[in-house]
Amino acid sequence: MTGAVLEILDPGVRTTVQDHPGRIGLQAKGIFPSGPVDHLAFRAANVLVGNAPGDAALEIPMGRFAARAHLRGRVAVCGADGAEVTINGAPVPMWEAVDVRPGDVLAAGTLKGPGFRLYLAVSGGIDVPPVLGSRALHTGAGFGGLDGRALVRGDAVPVGACDVEGTPRLRLPQGLRPGYHRHWEIEVMRGPHADPGYLTPADWRGFVTSRWRVNLNSDRLYVRLNPHHFTWTRPDGGVAGAHPSNVLDGGYPVGGIIVNGDLPTILGPDGAASGGFTVIATIVHAALWKVGQLCPGRDTVRFREVDLDQAEALDRHTEFMLDPANLERVVSGG
Repeated sequence: MTGAVLEILDPGVRTTVQDHPGRIGLQAKGIFPSGPVDHLAFRAANVLVGNAPGDAALEIPMGRFAARAHLRGRVAVCGADGAEVTINGAPVPMWEAVDVRPGDVLAAGTLKGPGFRLYLAVSGGIDVPPVLGSRALHTGAGFGGLDGRALVRGDAVPVGACDVEGTPRLRLPQGLRPGYHRHWEIEVMRGPHADPGYLTPADWRGFVTSRWRVNLNSDRLYVRLNPHHFTWTRPDGGVAGAHPSNVLDGGYPVGGIIVNGDLPTILGPDGAASGGFTVIATIVHAALWKVGQLCPGRDTVRFREVDLDQAEALDRHTEFMLDPANLERVVSGG
């Protein structure tokens, strides 16, 4: 192998290359942005190793993963609890930059939870070629990432040059780390197709007071919730279709919660950019990371409505967590 690479020994379950914010500006052409489902843990891992927050890194669902480093630099693993991260078999902490040398084997065990995804950043960033302005893999369309696919055993994932010699190792203070749960609360704003034009007031109250179970058939495209009967304010979709959840095709927002008949679904970063179903609510940007940590078939969600001012305050809090000025320096042996 030539150059700095990560040699994949165990790719786990659909580990992918992502960057943030992904392929923006292309929704009008039918392309959702891709990028990490949990943008918070992803960006934190990058900041810890000295990268720009959006540099390409690895998204690892369910946690099982192993790679051999053919490089000298730093790595950081952030995300779900219970991963048991090791280097050469010795435990290393999460949410902290760790030095690696050529030949070191970094591994993570299957997640015990709560949470569902890990993020592995390497100093210098993952250096696969950009496609349409982003290195992120779009799993539905099969472009970006490494050769347009998830990683497989034997892949040599290229890493950019980065000299960390003499720079301090960093960690995210315990008090700033996000909490992971099995029963989540996720902040939303209503619409664009909520009450009173589409849902009844009782429908909306039911939506924000119900506990929704995450369906086992959930992925980066869609997070499906349990079926629910809405009463609606109209008998059908008019010219758009026979069911009141039908609307004339239009663009979908990232994090939109669409209703297809009786099935509410959260749109993931590789989801459909447009369609003909109502979007009854949209997850605010600061809460989108939580979607990435929902465990299919196990976790539940309750939605909490917020207004624009509250959404902006949540976003400021999220950005505070990622400010390098708020990170701790790791002293030798600390």
